[in-house]
Amino acid sequence: MRIGVVFPQTEFGNDPSAIRDYAQTAEGLGFTHVLAYDHVLGANPERPGGFSGPYNYQTPFHEVFVLFGFMAAVTQRLELATGILILPQRQTVLVAKQAASLDVLSGGRLRLGVGLGWNEVEYIGLNENFHNRGRRIEEQIDLLRRLWAEPLVDFKGKWHTIPDAGINPLPVRRSIPIWFGGHAEPALRRAARLGDGWMTNHRSPADARSDLDLLERCLEEAGRSRSDFGLEPRISYGSGDPEAWEKLLRGWQEVGATHLSFNTMGAGFKTPREHIQAVQKFADVVLA
Repeated sequence: MRIGVVFPQTEFGNDPSAIRDYAQTAEGLGFTHVLAYDHVLGANPERPGGFSGPYNYQTPFHEVFVLFGFMAAVTQRLELATGILILPQRQTVLVAKQAASLDVLSGGRLRLGVGLGWNEVEYIGLNENFHNRGRRIEEQIDLLRRLWAEPLVDFKGKWHTIPDAGINPLPVRRSIPIWFGGHAEPALRRAARLGDGWMTNHRSPADARSDLDLLERCLEEAGRSRSDFGLEPRISYGSGDPEAWEKLLRGWQEVGATHLSFNTMGAGFKTPREHIQAVQKFADVVLA
């Protein structure tokens, strides 16, 4: 199992030196990857019509491609994983270009987790359609993979037209792994057909059991095997109990998790140093 960390950007602040220290500490401790969430706009809860969601305009988010470009420059081995990039609210060709450039400049270290998102305000602000995002993402995945593999692409879809053009440079491997988030049945079926793995938000293997069973069936229907498909849950710091971490780790291993990320957000930490110390504590228990 590859074990990484979730960059706690909603609580970490904006000091570039602290972000560098976090990335270098994670790499130095032996974590395999760093995962970052994606939001572009935060809405005002007092706006006409109201707004509800876990994040708003007061919640800081670094743009993930810029953040990872910075982290790539101060690390050597750490994989960079979006968890998840809200793909349908972004222009597909621009995502292909940004992802390929980051992959090249990091030496092939990008893993692109994608999903649909929940914040309609963001879609409105980015001039994309919130209501057909599930249908559009499938065409987006097809186009991304072609743009990453082929110097020239001639593409005519329902939502995209590429008139014999391409991006340059192409990714290191002429491909970038695409993982999916989401828990609705259509999202799991989409992941099984199109993805290289699934990033789950379930807190425990027991909570995930029904979705894992559905994923197994969807993979079988798609002619695929779990052995060729990744699974990444997250473990939260919680109360800081190492026994609880180890129990969850063993449980996720037993259900076939290939990756796992450790999340220090929501534990009451107020400074970058506290987050880094929590990551060190987890490493002392789990990575040792």
